[in-house]
Amino acid sequence: MSPDRDSESGWFCVRSRPKGEHIAARNLRQFANLDEVFCPRIRYEKATRRGRVWFVEALFPGYFFARFDLARDLRAVQATHGVTGVLHFADFYPEIHASYIEELRGEFPEADDAIRVIRPEISPGDEIVVTDGAMRGLKTIVTRLVGGGNRVAVLLEWLGQEREAEVSLRSVMRPGDIRQEIR
Repeated sequence: MSPDRDSESGWFCVRSRPKGEHIAARNLRQFANLDEVFCPRIRYEKATRRGRVWFVEALFPGYFFARFDLARDLRAVQATHGVTGVLHFADFYPEIHASYIEELRGEFPEADDAIRVIRPEISPGDEIVVTDGAMRGLKTIVTRLVGGGNRVAVLLEWLGQEREAEVSLRSVMRPGDIRQEIR
C-alpha cells in the first residue's frame, strides 16, 4: 500500500449476500486488491433435532468491514462478486473509526477471517435448560461442575425432595441463549 492510499483510505461497512460474508471478503482481497478486509465470524454449538451441531456465522450477519479509498475504489468494491453494496445514507458513506476496528480485531485471532469459538460458560448457581435426554426441557439450577468441566450437577425435585443429578455439559444451555433449540 502506498503512503497516499493510507492517508486517503478509511474503514467502511460492506454489505454482502446472506451467509456469504466470508466469500465476499475473500473476493475483495483477491479481485479488488484490498489488503485490509475484516470479516469477524463466530463458531458456536447449537441444539438441533439431530443433536448438538457446531455452526459458523458472521458476527454481523450480512456485513463485514473493508479499508479503501472511497473516491477511487467504491466502484470496484461494489462490483465485486458477493458484495451487494457499501453501507450509506443517501450520498453519505459513514467511515468507521480505525480504533473501533482495532478493538474488535483484538477480540479475534490474528487472521482477518479468523473464527472465534463461543463456548458457554456455565458456573454454579446458573439457571439452565436441559436440551437432551430424559430431562429435556427441564429448567433447573447448576450446583457444581463435575469431572473436569465435562459434566454439571443440577438440582432436581424428586418425590418431594431435592436431589442432585449429573448431566453432560453438552446437554445444557442457559435460557434465552442465542443458540436456541430448533424444533
